Amino acid sequence: MTRFPVLSLLAFACTATLAIAQHDDAKPPQTIVQIATEAGQFHTLVAAVKAAGLAETLSGKGPFTVFAPTDEAFAKLGKDAIANLLKPENKDKLTAILTYHVVGKKVPAEQVVQLKELTSLQGSPLAIVAKGGKVTIGGANIQATDIVGSNGVIHVIDSVLLPPAEPNLVEVATKAGKFGTLLKAAMAAGLADTLAKDGPFTVFAPTDEAFAALGADTIANLLLPENKAKLTAILKNHILSGKVMAAQAVKLTEAKTIGGGTLMLKVNGKSLHVGAAKVTATDISASNGVVHVIDAVLIPQG
Repeated sequence: MTRFPVLSLLAFACTATLAIAQHDDAKPPQTIVQIATEAGQFHTLVAAVKAAGLAETLSGKGPFTVFAPTDEAFAKLGKDAIANLLKPENKDKLTAILTYHVVGKKVPAEQVVQLKELTSLQGSPLAIVAKGGKVTIGGANIQATDIVGSNGVIHVIDSVLLPPAEPNLVEVATKAGKFGTLLKAAMAAGLADTLAKDGPFTVFAPTDEAFAALGADTIANLLLPENKAKLTAILKNHILSGKVMAAQAVKLTEAKTIGGGTLMLKVNGKSLHVGAAKVTATDISASNGVVHVIDAVLIPQG
């Protein structure tokens, strides 16, 4: 393994490929998970990978690059925080943290020092800073490099990387720039705060164009204070309790809304339809749920 503190960046780049084999020639090549399991300094990481259901993935073909926090790195979080992350109900959060340490390609140390950032499997970028003979990734010091496995490479880091806070459903809709009417309606109905803080929810979100199809007069009328109950019923007809990703939605024929109604789902060709609306984009993730974009407003029956 190559250690950054004792090498200049130039020397590191020249010698990074001279990784020490992690198994003798008599043994078959080991996967990243096997190497981490046998290394003796990644017990917490291995336990977390198993709890998140990622062991099979990281044992697969890959290739992967794993920036692996040691047991000492995890210990900085505190025992209570670690125990909480390992609970089944926190699997999504744990998965996000772990995938933030993984890149979906093999990036040896000599390449790492030449980059400004890498994109993690979690989706967020990892900033790389090479200075004074040391290299950091996401703010963590890289302590050792190029532990080569059959399906990728491990670089050892001294801190657990926490991904940027994921925006809530309201923030996601605001950033998208095409749900202005929906957001205005959620505010008028008193649902914006719920969609920002509670959940998880699945929102079938009509675009501004979808609302425009109702007509300007109809929209203006719905936004009047005296029509709050009707507007609330319409909006709740677009919301499910729980996080229903597209892969699950296409297997459903109906789903109960938080307003007590039922949405009929069907796959027509390659498109998912919810009620009279077509789903045009899926799986826009938020900290408290997921958004699927639809092309029509779903008016509840009755």
